[in-house]
Amino acid sequence: MIPQPRRKTKPVFVGDVQFGGDAPIVVQSMTCTDTADVESTVAQIHELADVGCEVVRIAVPDQEAANALKDIVRQTPVPVIADIHFDYRWALAAIESGFHGLRLNPGNIRDPEKVKTVVAAAKERGIPIRIGVNAGSLPPIRALEDGELPPSMVDRMVEAALWEINILEEMDYDNIKISMKAFDVPSMVEANRRLAKVLDDRGTPYPLHLGVTEAGTPRAGSVRSAIGIGMLLAEGIGDTIRVSLAADPKEEIPVCYDILNTLGLRQRGATLVACPTCGRIEIDLIPLANKVEEHFNKLGKPITVAVMGCVVNGPGEAKMADLGIAGGKGRGVIFRKGEVIRTVDEPEFMSALIEEGDRVIAELDGKEPAPRTGDDFLIPMTAL
Repeated sequence: MIPQPRRKTKPVFVGDVQFGGDAPIVVQSMTCTDTADVESTVAQIHELADVGCEVVRIAVPDQEAANALKDIVRQTPVPVIADIHFDYRWALAAIESGFHGLRLNPGNIRDPEKVKTVVAAAKERGIPIRIGVNAGSLPPIRALEDGELPPSMVDRMVEAALWEINILEEMDYDNIKISMKAFDVPSMVEANRRLAKVLDDRGTPYPLHLGVTEAGTPRAGSVRSAIGIGMLLAEGIGDTIRVSLAADPKEEIPVCYDILNTLGLRQRGATLVACPTCGRIEIDLIPLANKVEEHFNKLGKPITVAVMGCVVNGPGEAKMADLGIAGGKGRGVIFRKGEVIRTVDEPEFMSALIEEGDRVIAELDGKEPAPRTGDDFLIPMTAL
C-alpha cells in the first residue's frame, strides 16, 4: 500500500525538533531508569540519542524525580519531555527546570484549575503540551440517562482528549500535541482516525503521536506496533511515533525506523533484503545476513543491501539493491548499483561486502572511501 499524503498539521516544536507541518515523522522513546538517579538517566538518554532517538520522555512520579530534572536537562543531547500523572506540581517543576515539553494525562489530572495553572506556566515559557490519552487510565464514565448505553472505549478516549483540548484553547493556548493509545490495536487505530477527523473538521489540526501502549515483549510488541502505527501512517495520520516494548528502550528505536522505512517515509541505517530459508540455498546465508545487517546498521547510512543465496531471485534482487551478493556453491557475485563488480569465494563474502559498501557510502557522502588493506581485513565466514 502506498501511503496516502500526510495529514496537514500545525507545526509544534519540542526544543529544536519540529512535530507536524512539513517535518519528518519524529522517533522517540522513554527512559526506564529511576529519574532521581541523574547519572543513569542521562546515560540512557545519550544511549537512545546514539541509536537515532530524537526526543526522550522521562517519568516524573515524585518529589525526588522532580528535584533531579534541572541536572538532567543540563546534560541531555536531545529535547526531553516530562511525563506527568496525578500531581500537577511535577509539571510545574519540569517547566521551571527547563524541560522542553510536557505530557499530561487527562485521565488522572481532572481538576480544570490545576490544568490551567500548568498551561499558564507552559504558555509563559513557550513549552508544548502533549495531551496523552491512554485507554488504561480514562476518566470515569459520566452519569448515564435511563436506558442509555455506556460509551465505547473509543468514545471515551475522544471525549477525554476534547475535554482537555477545550481547557487549553479557552486559555488561548494551541501549542498542543495529542496521543490516543491503547493495547487493543483496533481501538487505538479507530480512536486516532476519529480524533483526526474531529480536529480537522473544527479547524484545529494538531499533530498526533502514535503508539500501541504496553505493546509487550519485543517480538509480539513489534508486530502489534507495526500493525497499529503502520495502518495509521499509511493513511497519512501521525507525526511522531514510539514503539513501547517491555525491553531496553534502545530496542524500540530500530523498530520505529523499520516501520517508517517499510512505508517509504524515513530511513536510518541499512535496509536488508535477504532470502528466506529454503532447500535451494547453497551458502551459509543466515549468519552472513545477520552480520551484514549488524555492520551496516551501525553505520547509520541509508543503504539497501541484498544477501541472496540461490539462483532463482538472487541475481535480480542483488541488482536492485545499492549493494548485493548472489551466492551459490561456495561462490558469490558482488553487485554494486546494479553492476557486477567481482566474484569472490565464500570466506571473502563479508570482507567484499564491507569493501564495496564503503564505496557506496562514500558516494552518498561525496567522499573517497578510506582504503582497507592488510590481512586483518579478511573476515572469514567461520568468524561470523
